[in-house]
Amino acid sequence: MVSSRRSVADASTLTGWFKSSYSGGSNGECLEVARGHATVPVRDSKTPTGPALAFSPQGWTRFVSAVKDGELSA
Repeated sequence: MVSSRRSVADASTLTGWFKSSYSGGSNGECLEVARGHATVPVRDSKTPTGPALAFSPQGWTRFVSAVKDGELSA
């Protein structure tokens, strides 16, 4: 299901999607993450049948830490 390019063409084929409680009221610009997979699939909540990126667990942890620490610029 996950290609060697670390993506999934149709994210709706995966299960376990959830939005962060930090998504806000309108949920207009949210990422969703799926639990229960060997990789960490991430998709745009507005396009559930669109593609998803698949991070390694270590890569996802580093990404989340960088966001929390303000290391990424907008």
